[in-house]
Amino acid sequence: MSLRDLINPHIRDLDPYQPGKPIEELERELGITDSIKLASNENPLGASPRALAAVRAELDRVHRYPDGASHDLRNRLADQMGVAGDQLVFGCGADELLELLAKTLLGPGTEVVFAWPSFAMYPIVVRGMGAEPVAVPLDADMVHDLPAMLAAITSRTRLVILCNPNNPTGTSFSAEAFEAFMRELPDEVVLAIDEAYVDFARRADFPDSMAWIGPRPGTIVLRTFSKNYGLAGLRVGYGIADTEFAEYLQRARHPFNVNRLAEVAALAALDDKEHLEKTKASNAEGRAFLKKAFLQMGLEVWPSDANFVLVRSGAGLYEPLLKEGVIVRPLGGFGLHDCVRVSVGTPDENRRLVEVMGRLLKERK
Repeated sequence: MSLRDLINPHIRDLDPYQPGKPIEELERELGITDSIKLASNENPLGASPRALAAVRAELDRVHRYPDGASHDLRNRLADQMGVAGDQLVFGCGADELLELLAKTLLGPGTEVVFAWPSFAMYPIVVRGMGAEPVAVPLDADMVHDLPAMLAAITSRTRLVILCNPNNPTGTSFSAEAFEAFMRELPDEVVLAIDEAYVDFARRADFPDSMAWIGPRPGTIVLRTFSKNYGLAGLRVGYGIADTEFAEYLQRARHPFNVNRLAEVAALAALDDKEHLEKTKASNAEGRAFLKKAFLQMGLEVWPSDANFVLVRSGAGLYEPLLKEGVIVRPLGGFGLHDCVRVSVGTPDENRRLVEVMGRLLKERK
């Protein structure tokens, strides 16, 4: 018997997540410098200065375990969101909250319904528990097809995941569509609403998902400090649920899953309103600039409520961009072989991308 025979089949056959190409790897491979990364939806302005100062002040205490209950962060965030502290569950990024949901709810013979293309970790965490992912195609406008998702629910469905705004498309669904969906969603199915990009949403009729946590137990909203707060490298995510559901997830959570530096950085970032508003304004300006530039190139661009833009650039553009020191996200793994996802960068980064991309497209003709 080989080692392979001892591995659970649902782990052995799992395709791991492929992150965006790091700048360091690209420059090492091609021997170039001054590359820009517009592939992973990171905050181009960086972290809050207050968060960085808090991390520096905490360095002398990294030999101590963190507060396993994230007491200060929990109380501050609960106060800002108008919820009870015991409704919050923290994780090493929102990804870990998905793992906790899978660990708590799933097993062989169960199913999870989600839209596709959407966040690549959904099928990975589902298959990792031996459960079956049920991917429902987006509609013709690259938006969640909520009626089709309802139709995909069976007696084996334990969890439905909505990603709003959706990654990698940037599209979002309306409050009206969400309300209609919620009226038909069976009570015995858990609903997770992934709002990693909610801070960038600008549509007037964006759904108030938090309003459903009280009336519908078994609903959880997932958010993160990675994007708007610029703490992607420290990995802090959280879920908001009713107290009973949150307590079950706490049972599945590992102790000290949010490290000491991450806790103090997130706490300080919450209070830096100036940095948050600057981030939102920079993203809105950059997103509009990229959309206008892509349209002028004759490319198809989808409306985005996130900090990135989905553009149909034609196949074969990713590698030429890499050689120019520009990293974007190829989407062949999502079935979007002729599209790339472009994160909003600084004004200089956005201009450089547009210049390089425009030149490459002209050379292609």
